Amino acid sequence: MKPDIASCDGQTTDENKIPRVIEESSEFYGKKLPLNLKRLCSCKPNHLSCITAKEWLKCQIGVWQFSYEGRDIRDKKVHPATFPISLARKVIELFTHEGELVLDPFVGSGTTLVAANDTNRNAVGFDLKEEYIRVCGERLGPQNLFNTTDQFAIHDDARNISQYLSEESLSLIFTSPPYSNLLNRKRKNKSRRNRKNEQLGKVEQYSQDARDLGILELDRYTEAMGDIYEKLLPLLKPKAHCVINVPDMWWENQRITIHISLIEELRKRGYELRNTIIWDRTNIVNRIGIFGWPSNYITMGVTFEYLLDFWRPPAS
Repeated sequence: MKPDIASCDGQTTDENKIPRVIEESSEFYGKKLPLNLKRLCSCKPNHLSCITAKEWLKCQIGVWQFSYEGRDIRDKKVHPATFPISLARKVIELFTHEGELVLDPFVGSGTTLVAANDTNRNAVGFDLKEEYIRVCGERLGPQNLFNTTDQFAIHDDARNISQYLSEESLSLIFTSPPYSNLLNRKRKNKSRRNRKNEQLGKVEQYSQDARDLGILELDRYTEAMGDIYEKLLPLLKPKAHCVINVPDMWWENQRITIHISLIEELRKRGYELRNTIIWDRTNIVNRIGIFGWPSNYITMGVTFEYLLDFWRPPAS
């Protein structure tokens, strides 16, 4: 008999159960995951998701706002670039049914996995940094024997995702990836100077791992993202959505349009852009500095970000 598999949070599972956290020592590392995927709702086959007509109407307004809650991670010492659980929850509920599979290729602190657990979706997240994967395990806690879906955090490179998942198994890809080398520099923005968060002058990047997309200049970053997403495309069901959360940035007094670069690159790799949604962050931003006044008008990157909504085109 095989021994029990120990998970990150100290819980054990039997040989038929996948641990919450998969590291190199796991028997599931680098192998196709035996996932039990099926819709758990009673929606009609042609419905995109389980949401009501009233909820659908709200989603059609292309500017969204979200708030943080007590379970959200706000401490930049834990992770430098988090997003609210409510954001991930809305995207998951809009584009999937209960019981379907969600992928986050750059899972970070595990917010997508938490939202998937809340909404009864299966989910898998990948990250290069072992500390983040362990944070995911802590946030998810022990597996609930009565839960009908599972969420897993895997310590591996997003370039290897196809080793774990089958073709046309994904109903949604959702992530907030590294933003090129946006964080790989000392923080100088005035909005942080009076905050007691110890961030002024700090380099907040996730890692200096050579595989980390967050250390790459825009051209190399865009190509690397294209390579990853090209390998993910066959894993998506036809007409399944892929949502990427990114901002633009200012560098040497020039606007670096990350969102445009990604749109053009993913189109080349076979994705179709369906919608551009603005994440209006003004309700969660404080102490906005007077950038550029009085002679150089700059729209504040911290007050809004883009949610780029692609899908895998149906077969012609």
